[in-house]
Amino acid sequence: MLLGSIDRTPPPFFRQGLSALTKLALCSALAVFLMVADVRFKLTQPLRALLATALHPVQRSLLAPVEGIESTFQYVAGLETAIANESAARRALAGQALRVNQVDQLQAENARLRALLDVRSGLQVRSQAAEVLYESPDPYSRKVVVDKGLAQGIAAGSPVICEAGVIGQVTRVYPLSSEVTLLTDKDAAVPVLNTRTQARSAAFGLATGDALELRFMAGNADVQVGDLLQTSGVDGVYPPGLPVAKVMSIDRKVDSGFARIVLAPAAPTGGVRHVLVLEPIGLQLPPHPESVGAATPASAPASAASASHSKKAPRR
Repeated sequence: MLLGSIDRTPPPFFRQGLSALTKLALCSALAVFLMVADVRFKLTQPLRALLATALHPVQRSLLAPVEGIESTFQYVAGLETAIANESAARRALAGQALRVNQVDQLQAENARLRALLDVRSGLQVRSQAAEVLYESPDPYSRKVVVDKGLAQGIAAGSPVICEAGVIGQVTRVYPLSSEVTLLTDKDAAVPVLNTRTQARSAAFGLATGDALELRFMAGNADVQVGDLLQTSGVDGVYPPGLPVAKVMSIDRKVDSGFARIVLAPAAPTGGVRHVLVLEPIGLQLPPHPESVGAATPASAPASAASASHSKKAPRR
């Protein structure tokens, strides 16, 4: 083989073009040129607008799942907030039940006593909020248990109300809980006042059904269906003016001197969670005159002895 026929060119692997430093300088100059041209002459603005318009549908389609998830989270958060606000409103309503029930009674009382000179202020009834824990398992009685007892100052005989009216009365007190007998219990009784006729009577629970009965009423008594009954306050337990029941039916028997009057309780007998336990008004009344008079004979001999001693004392 002749030496002149040998290819002396280097293979492609060893071929080299421009140096790396030269390429870096050219690319840097081109980048500076494009930046200056874009800033001064806005050369790439039409291209940028065209690309943004072409990519807008793609961006919206990619953002749709994200926006859907955010909307779902916002809906759930708003629903939880609404439920929390409703619960707070119900608790506030139960706490203000006593004041709302006393407003109408105080207005009517002020109208009757405005012309009198000796005006006495009404009794301020203290109360405690309680929560119903469970109902009594006894099928022959209507009782519930609340979460307040002797440790919180609950006394036996305390009235229990809700936002609708009277529920019952505390009949048994434990250290940390109390047993409340509902008005519909067969052994329950409450003195009531007919708001239409101002006639006093007594309402008793029935052995069957969630209802009450107005007993010992004459057959010709002035009682009508729809009459509202409130606590009269004469028993020293219930404050006056609390809703108790509504006359549901009247059966005036000819062969009997009394009428059978069935009442529907104003407050629901089941499903109540928050209640108010009132202090019996008898604990806030002044002492009975008989108890004051009983102490007078004991002090009489002492006063008589002092009087006789003053008569025997010599004059100076």
